[in-house]
Amino acid sequence: MTLSVDVRHHQGDFLLDASFDSGGRLTALFGPSGSGKTSLVNIIGGLIRPQQGRVTADGRVLVDTAARTFVPMHKRRIGYVFQDARLFPHLTVRQNLAYGRFFTPAAERYADFSDVVDLLGIGHLLDRRPASLSGGEKQRVAIGRALIASPKLILMDEPLASLDEARKAEIMPYLEKLRDESRIPIVYVSHSVAEVARLATDVVVLDHGKVVASGATGDIFSRFELLPEEERGEVGALIELALVGHEESFGLTVLRSAGGEWRLPSIDAPAGTVLRVRVRARDVMLALERPVGISALNTLSVTVVDISANAGPEALVSLDSGGDRLVSRVTRRSVELLGLAPGRKVFAVVKAVTFDKANIGGSHYQHRSI
Repeated sequence: MTLSVDVRHHQGDFLLDASFDSGGRLTALFGPSGSGKTSLVNIIGGLIRPQQGRVTADGRVLVDTAARTFVPMHKRRIGYVFQDARLFPHLTVRQNLAYGRFFTPAAERYADFSDVVDLLGIGHLLDRRPASLSGGEKQRVAIGRALIASPKLILMDEPLASLDEARKAEIMPYLEKLRDESRIPIVYVSHSVAEVARLATDVVVLDHGKVVASGATGDIFSRFELLPEEERGEVGALIELALVGHEESFGLTVLRSAGGEWRLPSIDAPAGTVLRVRVRARDVMLALERPVGISALNTLSVTVVDISANAGPEALVSLDSGGDRLVSRVTRRSVELLGLAPGRKVFAVVKAVTFDKANIGGSHYQHRSI
């Protein structure tokens, strides 16, 4: 499904002037607080009527101010998941899930109750009430309620923002399953690099109400200038690794990419699993010769593609690793000392212990009807 947005809207002194097109499975609206993310998602959802512009989803016009078209929220067939779950406290989980279906005409219902329950792993919660659920469980139920309404699009406004790290880790695999196993496109609001890098297929970057960049997640997060200053240490690359096996005596997992073999801290998944891994530029060292006698376990032969330097001491070196893209964050002095230039072959060295679970996610893109 293609989502097309071109809107302008004043809210007090704030002007939202945003335009983008996306056909991704999960499109993230990314940017600092106050950049216009929530206003934009509310326009898509029908909570805000823009003063000027047009919004279409899969060719269906939701807003066109020139033609005086505005489809009300309840007729847009959009599922909305907020920061807080907003479940009905007097209803059981089963009743909360069923509630969303009331507003969908019977002929347009496609979501199967059991399939949604299985997808989100909430079968054991059906007879409980929200007060007895953890934060992560509440959000999974809220997502289920949105899915069972048989939406054509799901909007998620910082759904993990109110959760602690343990609850975020609990719910993240379910969001990946939703992205990969359903046919429903998702628009996801967040200001977290780690969250967006793990989940999003496409990213729209907002700043002061304007779209400053949009594109594939790997391309966006390899660009230093697109990240907020406090997040620039998170710039890096996304690569897919196929799990080969485990070195259980060392607590390691062996994986393979187009560029070679990797060892990461143990991952609980079977051989053949394809994982999406974020490799931060700050964790990638460069060497002119293959290092020997060092502790780092991951060494790959790479070719310098491009070097981007700013006015400060740092430079970003883009690297080709068998078709995969890596990025290394080094000093400009290192660039000069190593004689780095496009076309030069070097070795990328990455310590296994630099990877944490927040940087590793599932990436099988399988689709099934729910």
